[in-house]
Amino acid sequence: MQRKTMNPTARRWAGAALLAGAALLAGCASTGDSPSALMGSGTGVTASDPTRFTRSGFLSDYAQLKPTPWGEGLECWRAADLDAKKYDKVMIARMTVTLKPDQQQGIDPTDLKALTDYFNDSLVKALKPQMQVVETPGPGVVVMRIALTNLVPTGVAESVTGTLIPYAFIAEAGSGAATGRPAGSTPYMGETGMEMQFRDGADSRILAECRDTEIGRKYAANLDAGAVGAAQTWASGYLNSFQSWSYARNAFDKWSALTAQRFAALRGTKAAP
Repeated sequence: MQRKTMNPTARRWAGAALLAGAALLAGCASTGDSPSALMGSGTGVTASDPTRFTRSGFLSDYAQLKPTPWGEGLECWRAADLDAKKYDKVMIARMTVTLKPDQQQGIDPTDLKALTDYFNDSLVKALKPQMQVVETPGPGVVVMRIALTNLVPTGVAESVTGTLIPYAFIAEAGSGAATGRPAGSTPYMGETGMEMQFRDGADSRILAECRDTEIGRKYAANLDAGAVGAAQTWASGYLNSFQSWSYARNAFDKWSALTAQRFAALRGTKAAP
């Protein structure tokens, strides 16, 4: 019989899978936690993709949007005279959803409501420790307006099919970069676009704007995060590939955390861990 050997890329991804799996099992054994308890927040299993940023018309000035050093891929701009310390309250306006024409027939409206409700709750949870969340605009209130501009569910059937083929993950793991998608992604992963605007609650003046599009990563091993960190990222990315909207929720949690951190930095306060 001929002995088959893996190429360097195959060995890398196989090694990542083994490392993540071993660390996950070791963590469970040492702490008594279930695997799901050790997967972490899941915010590391999506990646920003600038080639898919949207221009829906929701924002006032797309030309000013620039990559940020803090936003993990987000593009933003803010008013030069913004004094964030003036604002100690935040209002999250009702979110809007704008879908591409070829998406409108394929997404259940109840899914959209569940997703917007999840994003709202995620923002409230992230912001509440440092700012009062209110229902009406007024002095000292930042009004957050959000449009979900592109929602593509994960192709669960394709994900299952790829998993059933021996060593298919090796080819899938490298397909992201080959097709212009983030590393660790595959062509059937979920996609979530967002445009966000911040207004003064007293006079409706635009204070800042941001946008991003996040792509799910089925193979998102972060080997630089240590064994347990690699295990959490790998497990979250892999398991979420079998649910239609898990990556959307991951993106919402990432944006909520980044928003809270940025508010804290601009206001000179400390965000919740």
